[in-house]
Amino acid sequence: MRSVERSGRTVDEAVLAALEELGVPSDRVTIEVLDEGKGGFLGIGARPAVVRVTVKENRAERVEAFLADVCEAMGIGVRIETREDGEYIYVDVTGQEAGILIGHHGQTLDALQYLCNLVAGRSGQQGSRIVLDVEGYRRRRTETLTTLATRLAERVVRSGEPAVLEPMSAQERRVIHLALQDYPGVTTTSEGQDPFRRVVIQKKG
Repeated sequence: MRSVERSGRTVDEAVLAALEELGVPSDRVTIEVLDEGKGGFLGIGARPAVVRVTVKENRAERVEAFLADVCEAMGIGVRIETREDGEYIYVDVTGQEAGILIGHHGQTLDALQYLCNLVAGRSGQQGSRIVLDVEGYRRRRTETLTTLATRLAERVVRSGEPAVLEPMSAQERRVIHLALQDYPGVTTTSEGQDPFRRVVIQKKG
């Protein structure tokens, strides 16, 4: 976190000087008065006011700093980009060795995403949910699952027999449900307990 200490004839003057240096508005900082100062008499015994002003990190900045520390500790050079869209903050990590952050079937990626959400909310504030992706893995996985869901739905409609998918994370199960929510003739449900919870595709009626 960026923080500066500044002095002035008054607390307000010291705070203003700090804000100008940091280049942020007052609602983006926390202010700690280190010394309220003293006016003195005819300037004799006067003491300046001193404050410490610290920029508040937002959720995206906290997550970006956390991931940068993790990757640095692993000796991985990466590029981290964040974008906010409604109730989600999307974090994209790219780099020559970034694939190690995905893991088997995205298990490492899911674990990192869970930690990112903990880091984002560590101040107790509510806010956008973090969606972490590495080298476009989630996008490719979403496309694969959507294609699989459509193919299985076609089979269920033809045969009348339900299709039971492999256990998936809640995020991947959601992809299946959304892909088939308007598909004619089938319904989807999630059955079982995590980590073995899976989607079942059944023919309507």
